Amino acid sequence: MIEPPHLDATRQSYDSVAADYARFVKDPGALDPVSRAVLSAFAELVTSSGLGPTADVGCGPGKVTAYLTGLGVSAFGVDLSPRMIELARAAHPDLRFEVGSMTALESGDDELGGILAFYSTHHLPPAELPRVYGEFCRVLAPGGHLLLVTRVGEEEHQRRTYGYGDGAPAPFDSYRLPADRIAGLLERVGFAITAQTLQAPDEGGKRPVVSFLARKPTTTAEAP
Repeated sequence: MIEPPHLDATRQSYDSVAADYARFVKDPGALDPVSRAVLSAFAELVTSSGLGPTADVGCGPGKVTAYLTGLGVSAFGVDLSPRMIELARAAHPDLRFEVGSMTALESGDDELGGILAFYSTHHLPPAELPRVYGEFCRVLAPGGHLLLVTRVGEEEHQRRTYGYGDGAPAPFDSYRLPADRIAGLLERVGFAITAQTLQAPDEGGKRPVVSFLARKPTTTAEAP
């Protein structure tokens, strides 16, 4: 299968800024109370379900994967960037991290109890989202949970030409969709949305953040 150009571009960009990114991104314990509460709620849902491990897709340097593990979750990380995975393994040698793409996850059907996509889907062109959300649904066991956290907007496409830290050249495409469109796409592939939070933009003027908690139904009667 020929890889879409945007995946290779994203991989190369994050490889080039990985070390600065790891220093720049906050530890989850330093996040705002709402973000920490959503992660804690997700951790409680997946641990109580007992359905299998949780994949942190787009895990970066592994900070959130380790945070979930500290909350009792059997978590592992997946990231497109080999350099990010190197950093994650070095920082958390007791945890599992693997190079992979959320567009074609290596987990089997109904294998996982949870999927976390924490600010990791916004680089995907909107046309790719049904495929990716379908992958999330495929690998989750019936009754499994998804937490998707992303900034939202009005069908916006932004392109940055620099990276983190010292601003090294590295192109990043980001797509900000309305929350109701994301919700509709999740439901279309089979998810039932169980909770949704909206956080207003911070003082830096960034876009609002929406967190979606969703569940893969156990029966067709539960499906949206």
